[in-house]
Order: sequence, then C-alpha cells, then structure tokens
Amino acid sequence: MNEIKLIVNNHELKVKLEDNKASREFYKILENREIEVHAHDYGKFEKVGDLGFTLPTSDTKITTKPGDIILYHGNEITVYYDENTWEFTKLGEIEDITQDKLKRILGCDDVMLTFKGK
Repeated sequence: MNEIKLIVNNHELKVKLEDNKASREFYKILENREIEVHAHDYGKFEKVGDLGFTLPTSDTKITTKPGDIILYHGNEITVYYDENTWEFTKLGEIEDITQDKLKRILGCDDVMLTFKGK
C-alpha cells in the first residue's frame, strides 16, 4: 500500500505514499481504477488539477520540495516541482527524481496526470 505510479508525458514515475488517511483512501480508489487529472501550471512551482472527488485532509504547515504530491482543499492534487510553504495534506513523493528532470517531464503547458495502483 505504499507505492503507486504516476504517468506524465509517457514517463512512468514511482510515488511513495505517506501513511495517512488521505493516501490510504487514494490507494483504495486506485485499486479499482486509474485516475486522470488535467493539471495546469500554478505559480511556476506546481501542476494542479481537480480530482473529481474529495479525500480526507489532515493539513499541516509544510514546505514542499520537488516531487511532492499534495492534496489541496481535499479535492485538488498537485505535483510540486519547486518549493512552497502552506498548509497541506501530503499524499506522497516521486522517488529518485531531480528537480530539472521533473520540470522537463511536466513541461510548461497543461498536462495529463495519470495515477495508477501498483
């Protein structure tokens, strides 16, 4: 239950999940189907999109780092490629990726994020 896949622009990335209620519920959904999220760039530090459903939140003030997967307002998911400090629920983080590589994969335009169970 601790790893999922994120597919972006034909790149398959491994995501290690946090141990919290939101990530456990997210994983349960991914056991039955993949989730596609149309994401747009926001603030030149993240790609964000609507999940189409709500997950439970346990927001705490954190500073994100490149590769963090964050739940925002319970119904939006973000992939951070730079730092930002705010109150979020962290879902997980992309394993073994540099900021430069992640920026190249995500690109400058809108992007489709596809989340899959293991």
